[in-house]
Amino acid sequence: MAFDYQSHLTTSDTGVPPVDFSHCSEMAPYLDTPLAMYVGAPGKHGYLRLGFEIDPRGKSILRDLDRRAPLIVQQALYFDKGMPEMPCVYILSSGGPNVEGDRYQQDITMNKGSYAWISTGAATKLAEMTHNYSGLVQHITLKEDSYLEFMPEPVYPCRHTRFISDTTITIDPTASLFYSEIFMGGRKYYKEGELFEFDILSVCSHAERPDGTPLFREKFIIDPKETNPRQLGIMGQYDVFSNVIVLAPKDKADEIYAQTNPFIDRENRVACGITHLPNDAGLLFKVLGMEPGPVKKIVRDFLATFRKVVKGKELPEEFPWR
Repeated sequence: MAFDYQSHLTTSDTGVPPVDFSHCSEMAPYLDTPLAMYVGAPGKHGYLRLGFEIDPRGKSILRDLDRRAPLIVQQALYFDKGMPEMPCVYILSSGGPNVEGDRYQQDITMNKGSYAWISTGAATKLAEMTHNYSGLVQHITLKEDSYLEFMPEPVYPCRHTRFISDTTITIDPTASLFYSEIFMGGRKYYKEGELFEFDILSVCSHAERPDGTPLFREKFIIDPKETNPRQLGIMGQYDVFSNVIVLAPKDKADEIYAQTNPFIDRENRVACGITHLPNDAGLLFKVLGMEPGPVKKIVRDFLATFRKVVKGKELPEEFPWR
């Protein structure tokens, strides 16, 4: 039975418009009503608003914070030894893994001159689903001379996971963004393993200038039933995929590109590549590997180059427990 979202979720329930992907054709097979809690039920429509700005002392702070369960942000921390003045924020979830019918929205605004680092407290687990899907909408806005490093932990899809996300980035020409995502093929070591046994992953990212001028749009849909991800040119024999978007002024992007060497390491089974985005928007960096640790290290090394070029600051060693 198709689900009538509007009958259960309206703007007045949460103060923000409902997250609805029913117009996306790839999700058409997954619109059945969940048998447990309905879409948009309390605790299933998480919302997070983060706003960073420079205070009168010239310090970047988390000024604006609004959160709705199960998404949680407690406070900004200042633990980055390379940029001790930069607020660091962890997005947490009190609801455990994403389950069918979950809808999340995250709005992040970097006001003029502000800077921040954002991650998640743990990997995002996508639970096995039998009805409906889990969806995420993100709006990321970077105003003049702002700077954001957004590096969430990996996403783990279980067997029969259905997940869709849409990230809209509005960025001033003087601002800089490092946005990374890491997707596992599944729970590799769970029982007999369940790599690429999810139903569908649909991921879309697009950016524009403040006046609405489009910069780029990238969307990939992974449907293992329709197309085997193990094909050459898709995942091949690799199990982990990372997608990194760098948006920065053209001179900075060109310098980062010149300092980044793509490679294929057949012995350690990792590979990476880099290309320019259209409209002088920035760069697209992709990494393949067998385990999350080596992939995260390559992404972090790329972040070190990004930070050095854009901010002239060093990236400290990662915490041993991360």
